[in-house]
Amino acid sequence: MRHRDRAPLAVLFDRDGTLVVDVPYNGSPERVQPMPRALEAVARLRAANVPLGVVSNQSGIRRGIVTPGQVVAVNARVDELFGGFAVWEVCPHAPADDCACRKPRPGLVIAAAKRLGLAPRDVAVVGDIGADVEAATAAGARSVLVPTPRTRLEEVRSAPAVAPDLDAAVSLLFPELPPLSGLGERERDLAHAASRRGAIAEAFA
Repeated sequence: MRHRDRAPLAVLFDRDGTLVVDVPYNGSPERVQPMPRALEAVARLRAANVPLGVVSNQSGIRRGIVTPGQVVAVNARVDELFGGFAVWEVCPHAPADDCACRKPRPGLVIAAAKRLGLAPRDVAVVGDIGADVEAATAAGARSVLVPTPRTRLEEVRSAPAVAPDLDAAVSLLFPELPPLSGLGERERDLAHAASRRGAIAEAFA
């Protein structure tokens, strides 16, 4: 069976605009809000014991807009809301730095896959812009684009797979994975608790 014909062994998410609402150069954990259906999507994968990671460009560090500590604090809040991710790979560079890690280059995806003990071909990347898809392709990974208002039409047209939200992206990658209603009682309780935490964060943002 070709690796493209089977479910990936791990999923890597973009952070801003994919897992959480995109707040440009956010350095405040209090402003972290989950994207629609994101908590449910992650809960389904967690219930199936799928390893999860985050690959994120954070050029605000290089630009002097946010500090590394602020980015770590925001990431910790994302971990708190979603139940924690096995790996985080963050690029602090600006585009002019011409680094190997900043998406659309494949460095973050390759590094995250390696830390999970997997080849890039065995992971999938889910993101909201073309750079996420291009980074996955360059690394040899699968990808699903979940467009937002900032996603360009040409990025949607060129993406190999597109889903309307994160939960639909999970269903696309894992067709046999049950919806929340099909999970066991414990897994549903965990997912609902995560959803409540997200709602509280949104209310006080």
